[in-house]
Amino acid sequence: MSSAEPEPGWIAAAAARIAAAAPARICRLVDISTPSGDCAAAERAVAAVVAMLPLAAAAKRLPCSTPAHAPDLLATLTGRGSGRVVLLGHLDTVVAHRDHRPFKVDGERIDGSGIVDMKGGDVLAIGLFEELAARPEWFERLALLFVNDEEWRRHGFGHRDRFAGWEACLCFEAGELGLDGADAVVVRRKAATTLRVIASGVSAHSGANPDDGASALLALAKLTPELAALHDADGFDRLTVVPTVLRSGEALNVVPDRGELLLDLRADRADAFDSVLAAVPSEIDSVSLRADFIRLWPAMDSRESAAPALAAAAQLLGRPIVAGSRGGASDASHLAARVRIAIDGLGPIGGGAHAPDEHIIASSLRPRDEVALALALATLGAGFEPSPC
Repeated sequence: MSSAEPEPGWIAAAAARIAAAAPARICRLVDISTPSGDCAAAERAVAAVVAMLPLAAAAKRLPCSTPAHAPDLLATLTGRGSGRVVLLGHLDTVVAHRDHRPFKVDGERIDGSGIVDMKGGDVLAIGLFEELAARPEWFERLALLFVNDEEWRRHGFGHRDRFAGWEACLCFEAGELGLDGADAVVVRRKAATTLRVIASGVSAHSGANPDDGASALLALAKLTPELAALHDADGFDRLTVVPTVLRSGEALNVVPDRGELLLDLRADRADAFDSVLAAVPSEIDSVSLRADFIRLWPAMDSRESAAPALAAAAQLLGRPIVAGSRGGASDASHLAARVRIAIDGLGPIGGGAHAPDEHIIASSLRPRDEVALALALATLGAGFEPSPC
């Protein structure tokens, strides 16, 4: 047995340790309400994470990709082996303070705002980071990156070149199971963008002279179903076009002269979004329209590059790991083009992301720990090649 190989039973024992510590750690993070953009809340969450890090870790703060957000957290470990892997997560949520739900255990179900997206996964990443800290012979560099703006970022990902050439990015968004109940991970994600349409019309008194106005509201209301009709989830690019926000008008008795329409677009290729942008006319009923993309998440497709690591990890576990896909965006997509392998969906099994019933399943913690540990070892190299069949 090589010094870089785990002794029999190490993965199971390490997973048990991570799972045992996870509920208390998840409680600590979930009970800190962290709506994206709240710097004070983000600082409390970062402090909680730092307190969980192993003593050997070097922690520093990096400028957040989004202005006016709290700095992100990067913790690193330097080993004496080979291989460089970054563990990726985010601490912000979409839930406002007034709607925040605290940590609550109800049998197998553990509830709480942000628990599946993605504080439960963050805690598993911390546990993996901690376990590998004790085995520096297995890696050259290990990084843990937690950002504070994933949910509402409108800018590019500022850290995408920092890990160029590294062996892998392992991201701990919510886990999933295959159709047969086997452990699954995410190796393919759609590209995602937000299309913004700004309408500029002419205001007028809605009672005295309404016909002198040009309603931005009516123009956007007419445009919305036209763009929604471009939705083609079963087409070549699996393009989805979903109107999500329409704002117009500020007074009860004024024809609104300005408005904004936002649409969420997803597709297998980012180029597919151009057809939706091109469908926005320059004018509707004397209301001028201006459209642009205010954020763009690239597509991720690691099916081919991740296959050997999945096979090696499955051999270490003695059970299959299924390659899956997901439509939701993730920061792993930003790093996928910079690292050799990007694998996501390593968090616990749960549901209700972005919804009041957000939860994870307690019994999923240990098996998801095992999957993450096996994939970390496989992506670090360390001689874990699958045996010939």
